[in-house]
Amino acid sequence: MKAKILVIEDEPDMAMGLRDNLEFEGYVVLTAASGEEGLELAEQETPHCVLLDIMLPGIDGFETCKRLRRAGLKAPILMLTARGQEIDKVRGLELGADDYITKPFGLKELVARIRAALRRSRPGSPASGEHEEMTFGRVRVDLTTGRVHRDGEELPLGHYESEILRMLRDSDGAVVDRKVLLKEIWGLANEPMNRSVDNHVVSLRRKIEENAVSPRHIITVHGFGYRLVP
Repeated sequence: MKAKILVIEDEPDMAMGLRDNLEFEGYVVLTAASGEEGLELAEQETPHCVLLDIMLPGIDGFETCKRLRRAGLKAPILMLTARGQEIDKVRGLELGADDYITKPFGLKELVARIRAALRRSRPGSPASGEHEEMTFGRVRVDLTTGRVHRDGEELPLGHYESEILRMLRDSDGAVVDRKVLLKEIWGLANEPMNRSVDNHVVSLRRKIEENAVSPRHIITVHGFGYRLVP
């Protein structure tokens, strides 16, 4: 079965270009020109992946992302942004997005990100089917359902955030090189300036740490990577 991708993008040329190129790659593509339209299509069609622009008329991409997750959409959401500020990227991750792609981007990069997101979101991947949970003080993380339970509040956990936690957990307290995280999770190598790992860690800390500024669980080892302290 072909994967179904929902593109929520208000620029007609961009939306058409994404649709044509992704259809050429073998995907079924649906397009929406606003957040409201995207929410309706997502409910009707249950896409396997969503490409979501931040700058949209009406409700913006951040609010659209939040509502998609509240509505129960579990498919990966990749946010498209022309902004370079890290805070915008982290905000999207906190609201339930799985990754972000900064405009302008190449088709090869986009397709690689989509394939990685779809691969990570397949049922039973990468775990063997058992229910996976982790606890950090008063915070309970359900890796199977992708939810964080904190002080009566439930927060979404992205696919890549889950993968980072799994890799740090499986290292048994050893430091995991950020280059290894980037390669194993995103399939990217030799990209020292790529901030994907760091931005996802910032988002993770805000969800599971009591004080994200002074983390006790996800520890930075400067110049190398991260380690997990349960």
